[in-house]
Amino acid sequence: MSTNAIILKKLIQLSATGLLAITLSACSSLSGGSGPKKDATEGMTAEQIYTKAKSELQQKNYQQAIKLYESLEARHPLSKYSQAAPLETAYAYYKSDEPGNALDTIDRFARMNPSSKQMAYGWYLRGLVNFNRGSSLVDKIFPRSITDLDTVRQKEAFQDFSRVVTRYADSEYAEDAQNRLQYLRNTLADSEVNVARYYMTRSAWLAAFNRAEYTIKHYQGSPAVIDALEIKIQAARNLGKNDLAADSLRVLELNFPQRAAQLR
Repeated sequence: MSTNAIILKKLIQLSATGLLAITLSACSSLSGGSGPKKDATEGMTAEQIYTKAKSELQQKNYQQAIKLYESLEARHPLSKYSQAAPLETAYAYYKSDEPGNALDTIDRFARMNPSSKQMAYGWYLRGLVNFNRGSSLVDKIFPRSITDLDTVRQKEAFQDFSRVVTRYADSEYAEDAQNRLQYLRNTLADSEVNVARYYMTRSAWLAAFNRAEYTIKHYQGSPAVIDALEIKIQAARNLGKNDLAADSLRVLELNFPQRAAQLR
């Protein structure tokens, strides 16, 4: 065999060897190297997983905490530690700006544990999620009034905090829930009155009347109720319902005589 033929044969052999090495390397990479990654919680007790998850939560490593809580529920579903995991998982979702997952987790826990004492915290946390939902990065840089945000979420937060105050009045969450309720009551009433005013400008007297009446019925204690009474009186007069207007005027006179004087 000539020298050139020998050299060509060796080159072909080297090329084939290199191609095989590259192929094996690619297969190894695709298969994850030395095999599937071992679950870090394998062999750990429920208490150990819970302690680790709690530590990650306190260190604000929320995604890692979520993974550990999920492993805890999967590996030790009947453990007392697993019973505490869902609401802590929901809190981690809340802090990770994943309100949908937080609400789903709370709702699942509520369905399975409707009489649990933990629901004082569960409803409070649900209220917080809805209260702060929609607060994007832009909102944090250029804060908006809560009345500009989604009133559906505000009303859900109102219902959540109301549950805390009415069902768990002695809980540690009741006082803050009550403060948030008053704030929401005022802002929701303002939103309703603004809509009623808009209807008044469009001469939609019945719609304005109904919106004002709704405000008075649902948001007692809010300053906006005074405005709602005035709108109700004016709308009733325009509808030819003078008896209704007179009744509302008497209520206004008893509670806010100076404002009533402007409508006589």
